Amino acid sequence: MFDCHIHMVLDGVNWRESIARHKAAPQEALIRKTLAQYQALGYTYLRDGGDRWGAGALAAKLAPEYGIRYRTPCFPIYKTGHYGSFIGRGFSTPAEYRALVRAAKAAGAHFIKIMISGLMDFEHYGVLTDEPLAPGEIADMIAGAHDEGFSVMAHANGDSAVRAALAAGVDSIEHGAYLSPETRSQLAESHAVWVPTLVTIGNLIGDGRFPDAALRPLLAFQQQAVRDAAAQGARIACGSDAGAYRVLHAQGGLDEQALLRRTLGPTADQILTQGNTEIQKRFEAPLRCSQRLPFQGSLFFGGRDASSPHKTSSPDIGLLVGPL
Repeated sequence: MFDCHIHMVLDGVNWRESIARHKAAPQEALIRKTLAQYQALGYTYLRDGGDRWGAGALAAKLAPEYGIRYRTPCFPIYKTGHYGSFIGRGFSTPAEYRALVRAAKAAGAHFIKIMISGLMDFEHYGVLTDEPLAPGEIADMIAGAHDEGFSVMAHANGDSAVRAALAAGVDSIEHGAYLSPETRSQLAESHAVWVPTLVTIGNLIGDGRFPDAALRPLLAFQQQAVRDAAAQGARIACGSDAGAYRVLHAQGGLDEQALLRRTLGPTADQILTQGNTEIQKRFEAPLRCSQRLPFQGSLFFGGRDASSPHKTSSPDIGLLVGPL
């Protein structure tokens, strides 16, 4: 059993309280309890999205005792002023970004996670909470991590962020909300794996915190996008974003698997096995630079894309209720 996207630092119930437990130091007893829950349900592979307090990093060290291969970026990296400040480490300049990549390597990271867009706005169908980073910035971030031998996991929603990441050779797309048919085709033609985290939407339906009138069409759109991408040969992997609101550790992976099976139909297990295996193969320790796929294109840190349709306000951590 695989879950290719979790957050050990969060508990799926109250993000403020769960982070507070680990702020002084990662709580080993709590982490061991969570790992034991995964072990009891037969999990053998977990990929963490990272946190700046070291909960995921400690889990990676403890996981072999539970028969689990656990991979972590140590912490996600975000651009200052954009989504990610509640959990990651931020940068303002290319030099600061490169320093964070080196810090992750020194801390024992298996890969790099970058935050390049906002969240789905669960109050309003079709809306994201922040503008994506500019394509040049995204390309430079991915190339910088690849130069250090790392695979790259990208929190990315919306066409602009996902298209830029795919063009730059990203290794996995997390969430991937509101992708157009053209972007789904680009995804299928790329070497990237899509981890759609459908359960972060599905488990909210009926909860009452957000309007089902926004959630139901969002889930339907995402399911159809997953079906379309898979039909074109895209790699799809099972990751629940366990720790996000109403996505509980261990159970969340089962919920995501069930939802993907309903979405993909009779070929679901074959598709997910291929995607999960690709994630496991790719997101190990950093590779030598010669083993990375070459990036084709110019690299620069530029300004925002003025044509972006997304909200321009940067979300505060009070918006953290879903995909991370």
